[in-house]
Amino acid sequence: MSKQLLIVDDDSNIRSLLKIVLVRDGYQVVEARDGLEAIKLLKEASIAMAIIDVMMPKLDGLALCEHIRQNYDIPIIMLTAREQLADKEQGYLRGTDDYMTKPFEPMELLFRIKALFRRYSRISTDKIRLNRLMIDSKNFEITLGDEVLLLPLKEFELLVQLAQYPGRLFSREELITLVWDADYTGDSRTVDVHIKRLRERFAECQQDFTIQTVRGIGYKLEVPSP
Repeated sequence: MSKQLLIVDDDSNIRSLLKIVLVRDGYQVVEARDGLEAIKLLKEASIAMAIIDVMMPKLDGLALCEHIRQNYDIPIIMLTAREQLADKEQGYLRGTDDYMTKPFEPMELLFRIKALFRRYSRISTDKIRLNRLMIDSKNFEITLGDEVLLLPLKEFELLVQLAQYPGRLFSREELITLVWDADYTGDSRTVDVHIKRLRERFAECQQDFTIQTVRGIGYKLEVPSP
């Protein structure tokens, strides 16, 4: 069955254009005119990705993005007329994976959709491979050739969280919630400390993976092609 994408935009012309482009490429499409309608559809349908506008009535795109990130594990693309860096920062902080501004090239949107689906490929086992490294999340082990590496628990959990979604940007706040839990009362800069330790620990493994900093927002793990 083809993947079902949710388009959320109060502009019917944009929704129609997106539907034509996506259906032609083999996707199924459901449409919502605002954030509240989108939340209802998310409960009723099996949605594989959400493409959402920012400026909408009733519930705007930023609030919808935050709701999706808290309740669903699907990729999100924000498609909006806003081009300011501060607006993009807000989108990423709320949990979007990608950001496109209107007017947009339909083919570029398709490229980005496919790239996001590759990033979100589900981990079918308890093991994650990063080129030469194998992470065994069930046994809390990392192997590099014949060597077994044991990490402090939070470093290990942080690495697993990033490695499960290579290329996806996580804000510090997201990582605190996902790795330390929502009740953690410490400084979010603890994420920076643990990232620094991981980089030092795997300094000789940059051919296998790197952890990139997105200034002012957070981190993402990149896996170079072997």
